[in-house]
Amino acid sequence: MMASNKLNIHERPKLNSPRLLLGFSGWMDGGDISTATLKCLIDKLDARKFAEIKPEGFYIYNFPGSMEITSLFRPHTKVEDGLIRSFEVPKNEFFCDEQNNLILFLGKEPNLLWEEFADCIFSICSEFGVKVMYFIGSVAGLVPHTREPRLFCSVSEAALKETFRHYGVNFTNYKGPASIVTYLTANADQRDLSMASLVATIPAYVQGNNPKCIEAVTRRLAGILGLQIELDDLRKVSDEFEKKLNEAVAEQPELAGNICKLEEDYDNEIFNSEMVELKKWLEQQGIRVD
Repeated sequence: MMASNKLNIHERPKLNSPRLLLGFSGWMDGGDISTATLKCLIDKLDARKFAEIKPEGFYIYNFPGSMEITSLFRPHTKVEDGLIRSFEVPKNEFFCDEQNNLILFLGKEPNLLWEEFADCIFSICSEFGVKVMYFIGSVAGLVPHTREPRLFCSVSEAALKETFRHYGVNFTNYKGPASIVTYLTANADQRDLSMASLVATIPAYVQGNNPKCIEAVTRRLAGILGLQIELDDLRKVSDEFEKKLNEAVAEQPELAGNICKLEEDYDNEIFNSEMVELKKWLEQQGIRVD
């Protein structure tokens, strides 16, 4: 079923039951994990744009409140010497990588008409035979910047859980405000689709773009999707970022002490989790450890 005229398909790439990877700015894009990961993959895979969702009707531009708050909702413009050079509204674009049989979507979470917006995404799936959708995002948490960000997963059907256990992800326990991603996941099975939402927990005390987490999440996601891409450039930027961050932390003893506590909690949790898996494996071999 084709969605409303808000969906424009410019060309029809040759794809065979492709996977769809989603990234959204706004909710669950802390550290720019969602958007930067998608931009990185689009660039490295040389994916080309083939469709888009027009923004009209999906966004609130004139939101009441202070300038600091309302500026987050308004379109972006550039004025030089009194002349308007650009006026940018939200973009929601689909890119394709035929070699890896992959569709990538990079957009902004809609404020309004979630059902119609979701129908545009579901229509792309129907038109090109997508059966599995993935979302990658992030939330801030009490984790140290010196460790690998952990991935938490929610899925549209229980059968998917066994697949993602092999990738070392934990499963989400959450109660609170929902996102367009949750809406898509909750409605995927009605469209004969499977969906997994992968969310990285990143350090709450690190503000803005987080190159270390972007590199780690891109690497993990490339493994899950079976993508052969070079990530040395991301690793270099990640290492430089962590070095500067360590230098800044060293100048703040109280913060450094709190990060040591976070490291201890992180390592204990990982150790206990791995011990559970090891114990199960040993018991399967007929060896008891208690």
